[in-house]
Amino acid sequence: MVVRTAIGNEVRALWDGGRGISLIAVATAWGLLVGTRMIYPVLLPAIQTTYGLRLSVAGLLVTVLWLFASLGQLPGGVLADRYNERTLLAVSTIIVAVALGFVVTAPTPLVLFLATALWGLGHSLYPIARITLLSTLYSERLGSALGVTMATGDIGQTVLPPVATALAVAVSWHLGLGFVAPLLVLAGVLIWVAVPSRPATERPTQSGSLRETLSVFGELRNPSMAFMTVILFLYIFIWQSFTAFYPTYLTTVKGLSYTVSSVLFGFFFAVGVVVKPLSGAAYDRIGMRGSLISILLPPVAGFALLPFVENIWLLLGITALISTMLGSGAVTQSYLADSFSAEMKGTGLGVIRTTTATLGAGGPLLFGIIGEYGYFDEGYIVLAVIMAAVIVLTLRMPQEQ
Repeated sequence: MVVRTAIGNEVRALWDGGRGISLIAVATAWGLLVGTRMIYPVLLPAIQTTYGLRLSVAGLLVTVLWLFASLGQLPGGVLADRYNERTLLAVSTIIVAVALGFVVTAPTPLVLFLATALWGLGHSLYPIARITLLSTLYSERLGSALGVTMATGDIGQTVLPPVATALAVAVSWHLGLGFVAPLLVLAGVLIWVAVPSRPATERPTQSGSLRETLSVFGELRNPSMAFMTVILFLYIFIWQSFTAFYPTYLTTVKGLSYTVSSVLFGFFFAVGVVVKPLSGAAYDRIGMRGSLISILLPPVAGFALLPFVENIWLLLGITALISTMLGSGAVTQSYLADSFSAEMKGTGLGVIRTTTATLGAGGPLLFGIIGEYGYFDEGYIVLAVIMAAVIVLTLRMPQEQ
């Protein structure tokens, strides 16, 4: 009864003042964008066959997507500080829709890689503008609002990969990826209609963008900011390495069917639908340290046990353990957003997310090489060790005031 009342209070607070419509629009588009990005791993075997790619080159394809989705976040953050977030969010979805059209019609591997880069750049405009918009709309409940949008991202990642797999098996992988493009166009229109335009008087003053951007690096001298940036990098490296090849690992090493692997991959994100809002609410109530450690402990066990488990039901349980790490973003990004002033929030997040995500984008390429040489199992043990290191860093974070 107490839990039900608490959830009801959170829902009413998020909906209050007409803000709920904007939250739904932003969250829906985010779910489509992130869910579409997770279609790539489940379609990699079919894409490899079509273009004759080795496993390491397929990993490079995923790395290109993540890399360009990272590189654009710094300019995306600067734009979010200076211009209307509504425009950035809508344009992002349209660019990704167009890029998907190029991906599914690419005649050569080179065109495929270039279209994937455009996809990543289009995606990169969305994350920071989403956070700065929500921090304005929900200044008192950013963790909860961000957790909700991240949960819709996991709904997209749960639903879209199995649908894409079914379409790929029934027709072709081109339809399995391309069917999302018109949905993204509709999402862009919804954002334009539902999200309010921030008045020019409420936007930060445009001044010395280069100096302001460089000043963000000075903020990293703060021990708390430096620790959190390293934690975010390690988390992104682990997450990207795992998600890029988990369906391939389940198929080639565990012997599961293509369809079952995609469903299990979708289940990984389904758990996140529950974990992320709870993580955001926990951050709002008990702070960063306690919430983050409780989120990251289960994946250590999950990664360590994964190589030794063959039974489908045990794999389901292992997947659930690993999936709790999905709540990390609601904590780390809320913490970072709260650490910057309103004038520097977008630029600050852009610098940190671009830096950490660009470095972390090498994970799929590295993990693809490891898998190509037959060391997938050992790779997951390494991920368990890195996750344990993240927990140690969290414990060493300066005490919150």
